[in-house]
Amino acid sequence: MITKKILVMLMDVAIVGATGYTGAELLRLLARHDDVDVCYITSRREAGKHVFKVHPHLKGVDKYKELYFVGDVDKVDADIVFTATPHGVSMSVVPKFLERGVRVIDLSGDYRFEDLSLYEKYYNIKHVGLPDVKIAYGLPELNRENIKKAQLVANPGCFPTGAILAIAPLVKEGLIEERVIFDSKTGVSGAGVNPTETTHFPNVNENITPYKITKHRHAPEIEKELNKIGRVKVSFTPHLAPITRGILTTAHAFLTEDISDNDIIDIYNEFYGREFFVRIFSDDIPRLTYVRGTNFCDIGGFEVDCHGRVVVVSCIDNLVKGASGQAIQNMNIMCGFREEEGLLDIGLNP
Repeated sequence: MITKKILVMLMDVAIVGATGYTGAELLRLLARHDDVDVCYITSRREAGKHVFKVHPHLKGVDKYKELYFVGDVDKVDADIVFTATPHGVSMSVVPKFLERGVRVIDLSGDYRFEDLSLYEKYYNIKHVGLPDVKIAYGLPELNRENIKKAQLVANPGCFPTGAILAIAPLVKEGLIEERVIFDSKTGVSGAGVNPTETTHFPNVNENITPYKITKHRHAPEIEKELNKIGRVKVSFTPHLAPITRGILTTAHAFLTEDISDNDIIDIYNEFYGREFFVRIFSDDIPRLTYVRGTNFCDIGGFEVDCHGRVVVVSCIDNLVKGASGQAIQNMNIMCGFREEEGLLDIGLNP
C-alpha cells in the first residue's frame, strides 16, 4: 500500500514588535493555528535571542524551536504582518509592507481614524497620512465584508471592542436616545508590559481608579464606529481595577419606546445569532472569568428600570478579543481560514 503525503501550504506570518503583551498573546494563540507559520518576530532590543528567552511560557513549543528575534524590520518576508508596535511607530513601518503587497493587521491606533485630525487630537501625534490601499476597521461582527477585502486592517482598541458590541444592536434598531454612557473596568495588562507608578502593585491592589475621566482616546473611536450604524453621542469613563486581564463594560442608555427585558434579549439574539465569538447571557450577568484567555465577548444584564434606562453588560479579555485574538480573527477572515481557527480556548473559570 502506498501512502501519499499531503503537502499543506502554510501562510507565512510575522510579528513586528513581539516583546510586549500583545506580541506574546499573538505567539501563544498562533502556536495552535493550523494554517500559519510564524517565520519572523522582531525586536531591536532582543535581536538574536530565542523566543522563549523573552517569553518563558513558550519554552518547549515545538512550532517555535527555531524562532529567534530579528532586529531589522526590512528583513521581514511574510504574507501577513502583525504590527504590535506603539502608537506613532506603526505608521513608520506599515507603508513599507504595503508597498510590497504584504497584508497588514495593525494593533496600534494609527489607522483607526479616517479623520486624522481626531487621531492627532487624542493621541497627540502628527500623522504622516493614510496609505492608498483598502483599510478596514477590524471589528468582524460589524465589518466582516470590508475586512475580507482589506490590505490593511486597523485592529480596534480594547475598550471600543467591548463597548461597541454591548450597545450596537440597540443603536442599529434606533431604540435608544442619542446619548449613551459607558463605564468600563480594566485589568492592569491593558497598560502594557512596562511598569509605571500607576500600575505599581501597591497602587493598584485593593483599589479602583478612574482615569482620563472624560477625555480618553477611545471615546471618539467608540462614537465614530457606532455612528456608522446609528446616531449617538458617547460618554466614556475607564477605571483601573486590581486584576490582570479583562474589561467589564456597563452600558447605560435611555429607550425611545416601552419595551421589555425579553424584547431586548430577542434583539440581541437576532443580531448576534450567527456570531461564534459573541455569547448572549439572557438570564445571567457575564463575568470576566468566563472570557479570560478567550476570544469571546459575553453580553448580558439586559434590564430596564422604571425610568426607561436600559443596562447592558459586556465582558472581554483585553489581550485576546480586545487585541491579539481579534487580530487573528481578522487574519482568518482576510485569508479565508475558518474564523475560529487558533481561537478555541475555553475560559479560565475560576
